[in-house]
Parts: sequence; C-alpha cells; structure tokens
Amino acid sequence: MTETGVSEPMVRFAGVQKSYDGEILVVKDLNLDIAKGEFVTMLGPSGSGKTTCLMMLAGFEPATHGEIFLDGKPINSVPPHKRGIGMVFQNYALFPHMTVAENLAFPLEVRGMNKVDQAAKVKRALEMVELGAMGGRRPAQLSGGQQQRVAVARALVFDPELILMDEPLGALDKQLREQMQYEIKHIHESLGVTVVYVTHDQAEALTMSDRIAVFNDGVIQQISSPSTLYEAPETSFVAQFIGENNKLNGSIEAIEKNDTAMIKLVTGEMIKANAVNIGQVGSQTTMSLRPERVLINPKKGSMANIIGGEIVELIYLGDHIRTRMKVADSNEFIVKIPNSHGHATLQEGTTVTVGWEAVDCRALDPITGPIPH
Repeated sequence: MTETGVSEPMVRFAGVQKSYDGEILVVKDLNLDIAKGEFVTMLGPSGSGKTTCLMMLAGFEPATHGEIFLDGKPINSVPPHKRGIGMVFQNYALFPHMTVAENLAFPLEVRGMNKVDQAAKVKRALEMVELGAMGGRRPAQLSGGQQQRVAVARALVFDPELILMDEPLGALDKQLREQMQYEIKHIHESLGVTVVYVTHDQAEALTMSDRIAVFNDGVIQQISSPSTLYEAPETSFVAQFIGENNKLNGSIEAIEKNDTAMIKLVTGEMIKANAVNIGQVGSQTTMSLRPERVLINPKKGSMANIIGGEIVELIYLGDHIRTRMKVADSNEFIVKIPNSHGHATLQEGTTVTVGWEAVDCRALDPITGPIPH
C-alpha cells in the first residue's frame, strides 16, 4: 500500500519516452497508472505510439528515458522472460510442429514445472477457452478463431497477473472478432487479471475496456471510460476518432458564466455550445455534435439551436435512417433517425431545419487538418 492507503498500480509508466533514431520521439513523456484487475486499451491511429508502449512494457523495446514499474518494482533492466507477463499477438505465434497441449505446456516447461502440474494447468486453460477436446490437434488443424483462443489460453496458462494483447483479433472476420471480444472480456472478468490491450479499432475498445487511452503523435490525448470518451471528449481529435461525429466551425462571440459559449458559424448563424476546450472571444473553435443528438424539423423554440439544412442522402440501415445533410460549412452532417413507428418521411434534396441542445454541442480546439484514422 502507498502512504495514502491506495494500492500500488499494477503498471506505472513514469516519464517514459521512446526514440528509435535519437531525434524523433515516438512516445513523449508517458505517465500512466494501470490498476490491478483493470482492462485498459491503448487506442490510436497507426504510428501513434500505442504498440511501442506495449513493447516497452513487455521488454521487447527499451525505454529511451523514464522508468516502467510492475507491481511497484522497476523493470527497465528485467529481461522479457523474467517479467512474468502473458502475451497475445495478432499472428498467434503458435509453434506449428507442436500440438495445442504442447504449445500451452511450453511456458510451463520453461519455468521448470513438473509434468503432472503442467497437464493440470493445460487442461484448465483449454477449458477456460472452451477448447477442452482440442489438446491433441496441431494449430494448422484449427480455425483462425480457435487458434486465437489457444493463444489466449497460452498467455493465461502460467497464471500471470498481467496480460498484454497486441491487435489480437485483427486477422479474424467481423462476426468472429465480435464474438472473441466478448469472450476475452468475460475471461478477464472471471479471472480478475490485468489486461493491457492495443487496437486501432474504436468499436473493439469501447466494447471491452474499463478505460481507454487515446493516443496520437506519441501522447495520450485523453484516458477515460468508454462512455466518458464518447459523451465528453476533451479535444477535437478524440471527438473525431471515437464514434461518428459532426463538426461545425465558427468563431467565439461570447463566453457566459455557465460554461456556455455563443458561436458564430462560418455561414453566419449564431448557436449556443458547451464551452469545453476553447480560447478567448474572437478565436476559432470546432464543435463536436453526435448524430443521434440532432432532431430534424423540431418545433420552433423547442431547442437551444435550430438552423436550416438540406438533405443530401438517405440510407436505410434497418434500425435507423442515416441522413446525410448540408448544414452550415459541413457537407457531411449526419443525423440518425430511429426507424420507429411513424418516423417522418423525408426526401433527398428537400430543405429542413435541424435542432440540438447546447449541452450536446461541445466547443473544442479548432481542427486545422485531417484527423488520422
């Protein structure tokens, strides 16, 4: 326990930096605590530094600066095989010449465990991933999903307290990937093991994580629960990267005491927004607005913001109608209309009004270029 009575984090990155060439920092001053039993996902576009952080934690890459702690102990100088960490990779990394059971027994053999205990642990790990009858097969005789389960079982077999997963579901098709997301989440919940997971798939991160660290350009932009990241993004990058999002550009006309800002859109309309991450009056802002928070043709005066728009495209998606519109400076303004009984019949090319509440429109830092995905 620490002086404040709070348990030591399972993982701590303290001022960690990483450079491959001595000049460009791939990871910049990372400070991150991960609690015991937590499922934390490192999410971000390619080249954002998320995988490098995982590789430093695993011991496959040395930190250029700073210290990494595991259960309160510094591990920068500890070799990977002595860190006691389970690893699951995208390519499974199974030995093709060994049976499933032999693959699982390998990390136990390396640790000097006797054959009887090995067999018991292998059996338990295979049952955990519902592959109890597959121990005698070779990896080539298994489907991709089964191979991935074996890889997860091998990471769990020696009872590590920490498991690292690097894009483990990237090679699977959509349906199997979604199924495996729930299975990994349930295994995590039943064992209470700490998981650090890397992906660029935002839906995967939202489904599985206790907290998500959103990386961009070697820096964590925001680390929060999935619902907080989606509902309350702190930067335009996070707003655009997590979920579908409408953006409107404007200049700040006034900032009121209740964290409400008056914004003048590029096309001249005045709207009210929640002032979250903005500069002074006169400076530029980009506003974030989720498609499901917008109403088409609301009653006059019923919402804080009502402005005109034109319907460009209607796409039927079963549970909702995806409506693409031209609103203010955006030609890609999306409204999701639930496909409930009696929903309004709309036509492409018609002029309508759109409305939303000030609290749902977050005024953030101005976007100056394309957001990487």
